[in-house]
Amino acid sequence: MQIYSFLFKWKKNCQPNFKKKVSLQFVRTVYVCSNQLVASFEEAKKNCMSQIENELETSRLLRDWYRIHKRELPWRESSDPYIIWISEIILQQTRVVQGMDYFLRFTERFPDVASLASAEEDEVLKYWQGLGYYSRARNLHAAAKDIMERFDGIFPGRYEDVISLKGIGEYTAAAIVSFVWNQPYPVVDGNVFRVLSRLFAVDTPIDTPRGKKAFTELAGLVMDPRYAGQHNQAIMELGALQCVPQNPDCEVCPLKERCAAYGAGDVQTYPVKQKKTKTRDRYFHYLYIIYKGKTWLARRKGKDIWEGLYEFPLIETDKAMDFAELQTTDAFRRLFEGAGRLDVSVDLQGVKHVLSHQILYATFYRIEIEREGDALQQFIAVSGKEIEQYAVPRLIQIYLEKIIGKV
Repeated sequence: MQIYSFLFKWKKNCQPNFKKKVSLQFVRTVYVCSNQLVASFEEAKKNCMSQIENELETSRLLRDWYRIHKRELPWRESSDPYIIWISEIILQQTRVVQGMDYFLRFTERFPDVASLASAEEDEVLKYWQGLGYYSRARNLHAAAKDIMERFDGIFPGRYEDVISLKGIGEYTAAAIVSFVWNQPYPVVDGNVFRVLSRLFAVDTPIDTPRGKKAFTELAGLVMDPRYAGQHNQAIMELGALQCVPQNPDCEVCPLKERCAAYGAGDVQTYPVKQKKTKTRDRYFHYLYIIYKGKTWLARRKGKDIWEGLYEFPLIETDKAMDFAELQTTDAFRRLFEGAGRLDVSVDLQGVKHVLSHQILYATFYRIEIEREGDALQQFIAVSGKEIEQYAVPRLIQIYLEKIIGKV
């Protein structure tokens, strides 16, 4: 029992919330020591310290590599938790190269919590346009208001407070508190999953609750709590630049000698994922309706990724249709009742937009009408020049850029 007490005290002094995170490190360390058939507590203590030092060496190798190879990014040198927060939310679903300009534009307009909290939601969505997954922008806006109300406009410094903000989960909270205040919470994102699954040859699927728990514990195992912030950035950077999904150059990896998958010549097997969820096909028919220099937009309702954005009147069908078939639908007839003669052309078709669980196929029709029917009153009438003031989904943005030359 003495050795258990020793191990518990060592990690407890180095890492908060140890009781929640101890299991894998505790079991693994005790397992190693017990299998060495040690004769005394002192020998056990010595051998277990050797195991701990081995994991700390992994962290040192990562940090040494990071200092040489890290990318120079605008948020890297900042100690402002707001800046770290915005960058992490943008990078959740966006590559660094693509997200850079959006980050600079967003933080120039909203440089701090107060400016973001006081903005109108439509403006926040407009500055987010092109990044997709718009719930992220709505959550940022809501969280900024929450910070103003609960924390007097000062970004909270406790992990428990950070994770209580809307849109912030375990990964983002750990990133913020470790990057800014060096608090020893391990981060686990796609890059970390890949590095750790290969390093330890873990075949537990990463996209399962069991896998998430196991990899969070592994991340804590290899992290030196004294250098938590730099370690977390280092392991993510290794996954982004070196331990890449396809054909990684393992010969120059700093963890090559420690990597179980590399030693077994089985790197491409990891990480393991469950079978992909079957995707659903959806067919969108957008109607760019024109009458006396104006058109109409609808604000999207419902809890989906485009909630609150603006789009042209939309008819969705359960199969592909040409215009002759589309105009026989009840939705089309109701929309153009009383509109008189229609002058119709197909502006853009075959636009494919892939989301995580669905594939959208969009066709855009330009329809000039003879009269303004009553059905159009449900929409927002705008001039052509005004369209660029509204935040729109990526599909609409593609159409505007290619056909109308706006946005």
